Amino acid sequence: MEKVDKDCELDKASDDVDLDDAVDKSTSKRQKKESDDVPEIIASGRGRGSLAHNDLLNAKTLDATQLYLNEIGFSPLLTAEEEVYYSRRALKGDEASRQRMIESNLRLVVKIARRYINRGLTLLDLIEEGNLGLIRAVEKFDPERGFRFSTYATWWIRQTIERAIMNQTRTIRLPIHVVKELNVYLRAARELAQKLDHEPSAEEIAQLVNKPVENVERMLGLNERVSSVDTPMGQDSDKSLLDTIPDQETSDPETLLQKTNISGNLDKWLTMLPEKHSEVLARRFGLRGYEMSTLEEVGSEIGLTRERVRQIQVEALRKLREIVEKNGLSGEDLLQ
Repeated sequence: MEKVDKDCELDKASDDVDLDDAVDKSTSKRQKKESDDVPEIIASGRGRGSLAHNDLLNAKTLDATQLYLNEIGFSPLLTAEEEVYYSRRALKGDEASRQRMIESNLRLVVKIARRYINRGLTLLDLIEEGNLGLIRAVEKFDPERGFRFSTYATWWIRQTIERAIMNQTRTIRLPIHVVKELNVYLRAARELAQKLDHEPSAEEIAQLVNKPVENVERMLGLNERVSSVDTPMGQDSDKSLLDTIPDQETSDPETLLQKTNISGNLDKWLTMLPEKHSEVLARRFGLRGYEMSTLEEVGSEIGLTRERVRQIQVEALRKLREIVEKNGLSGEDLLQ
């Protein structure tokens, strides 16, 4: 009965007064307080009239993000009573009330989204994902439970943003429960970083969250990002990450020259070995057009046992090294 009376009183009040005017008077103080969370131009834009609004929209210096922030700055906040009124109507299918609930809380999304900057998504992308969470919160909010909508919406906004970061910035996706645990450690790390004068260690994070250090180290290891080797090193640099990775196969010029000489003369030197020796080496190491084969495969192909093939290979390599060294080269890494 009490719920019906409240609905009737609010419906009657909406006929006698302009709710927009009521919002302007009741929320002006809170708008001033929240102006710290949005650019100064947003907080000061309200009340200047359509001319100021058009000037903001037409300003060529505003980028897409700033333009969006300016736009939402004109949406008035709702009081607790208005939240109940509009959310009840939204649950009954009133689209205008649903839209009013969404537009009045867009700045809450921006405030939360800013906490996730430098996590792999742009601010606009974070806001877009957060807005999806806000819409979901409007659809699920039950005004009869007695708490403010912003408290309820914050959970949904954070969930959608964190899930988007997980899905869109990781090459290897992590299970949801792992991401949630990881976020606990990351939030603890950010909290410690604000208090300390250095980046918090795994031990300090573990102490704060009362978890084993091994767990923290393992979870933080999952937070490492996979970068493309073609990623530029900087905005003004043409050098990519690949350019900074040393070539493990590249040796000094002298070694390269030796390998080149051996490669160019190997076939000639093989002809200087007994025929059976050169054939075993050719089949074992994929020379002279043969496929590289195991000892068993070579033995099967030339009619010898595995052990006999091994003995021939050892003897052939010894003789080949002698030939190579007589030509002034090192046979240490021959056919490795």
